Amino acid sequence: MLSRRHAAGAPSARGLLFTLLGEFALPGDGTAWTSAALAVLARLGIEEKATRQALMRTAAAGWLEAEKHGRRTRWRLTASARRMLTEGAERIYSFTGPSQSWDGRWVLVFVRVPESDRRARHVVRSRLSWAGFGSLGAGMWVSPHPEREAEAIRALRDAGVAGDAHIYVATRVGPGDARGMVAEAWDLAAVEEQYEQFIDEFGARSPADVLARQIELVHAWRRFPAVDPALPRELLPARWSGVQAARLFADQHERWSAGARREWERLNELG
Repeated sequence: MLSRRHAAGAPSARGLLFTLLGEFALPGDGTAWTSAALAVLARLGIEEKATRQALMRTAAAGWLEAEKHGRRTRWRLTASARRMLTEGAERIYSFTGPSQSWDGRWVLVFVRVPESDRRARHVVRSRLSWAGFGSLGAGMWVSPHPEREAEAIRALRDAGVAGDAHIYVATRVGPGDARGMVAEAWDLAAVEEQYEQFIDEFGARSPADVLARQIELVHAWRRFPAVDPALPRELLPARWSGVQAARLFADQHERWSAGARREWERLNELG
């Protein structure tokens, strides 16, 4: 698997390279010349040495294959890379913020992991958080997306603790406030702050370098499926910037797409 750090938009040479490959190489012929990758990442402030290292490490991890053409190198996405980037693209472009309809059901995961089993604790915490589950402490995780039950089971199996776990799909009853539970399980204020920063950063309509800006846009947006649990609208604060941010992402991506693709194709044709 691609690490959660890269999947969530880590500001690194390799993270930006994955964004470039997913945005332009994947929908095209699946290739990128070294010179094109160097040129694009240089526009994003990445030094040549760092880009070359990112290409080599990505190839060593099985995501790219090198094709030599004299002294030049063209990189081709492997089948594994195509699957991973396709899944990532679906997650990024289908993420539109709050769930608009909800039947009131929750999926609850109760699992006790020994303090001494640090690996299992890390797998449970990172995988369930990645799937949008919030922690209520004492081994209790919750999500308003019952369809993520299967993802939770996979995480527990990978951690080796599925046999000691309990999973329920249920509705919530009792006198307590659901919003209070949500506030305990998720840090929505931190997510809101990130949305506000995204809106401030990408509100301009006409960037000087549309290719670089498109990559920055997608790279910044790709972290939100990892940090925003996509709660139903009725569980969110009255004013939620995620709605505006999702609309902004869709509009700017569509507005900049054609120009960015033309510039990428020009660079990649030069080899």
